[in-house]
Amino acid sequence: QVQLVESGGGLVQAGGSLRLSCAASGRTFSSDAMGWFRQAPGKEREFVAAANWNGSSTRYVDSVKGRFTISRDNAKNTVYLQMNSLKPEDTAVYYCAAAKFSGLVTTTTRYDYWGQGTQVTVSS
Repeated sequence: QVQLVESGGGLVQAGGSLRLSCAASGRTFSSDAMGWFRQAPGKEREFVAAANWNGSSTRYVDSVKGRFTISRDNAKNTVYLQMNSLKPEDTAVYYCAAAKFSGLVTTTTRYDYWGQGTQVTVSS
């Protein structure tokens, strides 16, 4: 059974940092694109960051550029999202996803596997 399990969410003050992790199991994801998305209450799920199969190429939504960093450790089948200088508008449930494609993927419909999400709350 393929699973993606996120961890590392929580409550943090504005300006603080969190590091999200996404551990994959059930298949090898080392040749897959990986991504992070988020969904705030009443809003659609939005793209946050993506990495290609080996992490050599990354892409971010403009609102997090310079603050968030996506990385991956294929030996551990894990992808990370380092979030710095957090803002209240970053509050959302964060999801990791995997796509059976080696390049960069930024659209939800192209991802094949999803985690259950982890809550990130940033207080002002």
